[in-house]
Amino acid sequence: MADKAELRRVPVFADLPDEQLDWFLSQSEEVRAKRGEVYAREGDPAASMSVVLEGDLEAQGVFAGEAIVIPIKAGDVTGRLPFSRMKQFTVSLRSISDSRLLRFQAAQFPELVQKMPELTQRLVGLMSDRIREATRYEQQRDRLASLGKLSAGLAHELNNPASAAQRATSQLRATLKKIKDASLELGRRDLTPSQKSEIEKLEAAFIQHEDAPPDPLAISDLEEEVDSLFRRHGLKDLWQLAADLARKNVKPAVLESIFAALDAETARAALVRIAASIEIANLLGEIESSTSRISDLVRAIKEYTYMDQAPAQNVDVVKSLENTLIIMKHKIRDGVAVQRDYEPAPLLVSSYGSELNQVWTNLIDNAVDAMAGKGKLRVRTFREDTCVVVEIADNGSGIPPETKSHIFEPFFTTKGVGQGTGLGLDTVQRIVKKHRGNIQVISKPGDTRFQVRLPLAEAAATVEKH
Repeated sequence: MADKAELRRVPVFADLPDEQLDWFLSQSEEVRAKRGEVYAREGDPAASMSVVLEGDLEAQGVFAGEAIVIPIKAGDVTGRLPFSRMKQFTVSLRSISDSRLLRFQAAQFPELVQKMPELTQRLVGLMSDRIREATRYEQQRDRLASLGKLSAGLAHELNNPASAAQRATSQLRATLKKIKDASLELGRRDLTPSQKSEIEKLEAAFIQHEDAPPDPLAISDLEEEVDSLFRRHGLKDLWQLAADLARKNVKPAVLESIFAALDAETARAALVRIAASIEIANLLGEIESSTSRISDLVRAIKEYTYMDQAPAQNVDVVKSLENTLIIMKHKIRDGVAVQRDYEPAPLLVSSYGSELNQVWTNLIDNAVDAMAGKGKLRVRTFREDTCVVVEIADNGSGIPPETKSHIFEPFFTTKGVGQGTGLGLDTVQRIVKKHRGNIQVISKPGDTRFQVRLPLAEAAATVEKH
């Protein structure tokens, strides 16, 4: 049988008076669990609190969509605690060694509160610690899930321009060989200065030519016209060159000057070099555009995470929103039109920048989900007295009245299993409050608006001085 000395080895009972320990022992039932035995099952009524005297157990279950195993050792208190609203066990308890426990019925909690107030206070503290730990775990899981989504999206966004640059570089090597061979062929011919000038003039004109590319049907017609021109001048095997020039919107009329100045074979070499020069210019433009896109993404990532910067500083709200939109481009698909309405003057907020970006990320992510990936995302900023107001709006189905009052509660979510943890808007609210702001939501079918109000940097500085 358990005695007072053994009970005092449990931390929450360590320094309690003898008479209180005697009462607790008299009201408890000693229970033994053999190795491998299930002590309590998930779903069973949570009708008791247990004190582990000897042995080791583990709690097994599913928390936030993930399987968990929590070790429970001698000296721990498990099960239902005073003032807990738990009705059923959310995990199963299995003994991993021969164990001995004291079981105290929850029906006697009112008497426990009266007779052992110090123990009650400690047990409430223990319950609070468990809630904080569960919340911290859930928040960490939510952050990791969000980071995983962002990472996957960024990998896709970076891969597209990187692949385009790689393809262009590969094509550039082949095209450089074409221009080299054509230049050697022209070098073997005794060209007059005027002939050289004509080739160079056409080459420069075509490279600088920036007309919008024609539609596929027009390209097909133009290709036939260019090929017919070549055939009239005895060049019957340049269909690929005709296709390349047609895609660049080169008209047959401007090619006539080549045939007027050169014989057919020299014109062939000149046209190959001109086409290769046009291709090189286009490939260089594609490489420049792709590397610029990569550079913009890297810059946005650095600014989004505030790498190499002080954690707290004055942040331009519009710049912060734009960086978030760049980072979330993978989420904002072609079906979502982004409408911007920004206050012209810079609006600075004294902020932990990376945290503020979490707010925009969560609100934009929710807005896009609410529209099922198709609709209008409205991002607006304006000044209101000493505050900046950031409004993220969508034209989705809206928030039902019965759920609107719960959306900022921890763990509340309307998404399906595995799609949401319910911490997004709770996180948003905590961050906004940390920045001494507030958040409001206005919603009806076709118009949902989240408005975040934050004190402007100069207003915040004035408050701190006083």
